[in-house]
Amino acid sequence: MTFNLKYFLWATVLFITEVFIAAFMHDDFIRPTFGDFLVVMLMYCGLKSFIKAGYRIMAIAVLFIAYIIEVTQYFHLIVHFGLQHSRPAQWILGSGFSWGDMLAYTLGVGCIWLIESRRKTTLVQAG
Repeated sequence: MTFNLKYFLWATVLFITEVFIAAFMHDDFIRPTFGDFLVVMLMYCGLKSFIKAGYRIMAIAVLFIAYIIEVTQYFHLIVHFGLQHSRPAQWILGSGFSWGDMLAYTLGVGCIWLIESRRKTTLVQAG
């Protein structure tokens, strides 16, 4: 396990952005859709801060985790576990399934994939 300051700083910026969106955005796009797009980036950067793994593996893992969390919403597991009144549980696990969320996660991970693959290509060409 290694610490990567660059990814940690990006995770911090994304976390602050997510908190700002949750606190102040009460619309039909930024909060529900763009927030989900950014949350996979937050997860990716947070994990890359502490785990040295290739971007492909990490991106797929993050997408898989996001999909699993969304599927738990479909089955209302937060209610089955008795956590429906827990605000932190609602923030982390969510409360309702949406295909739009699945699309937002996919597009967010696609953006990560594009950024990281271009970054790797640039590093190879520069080296």
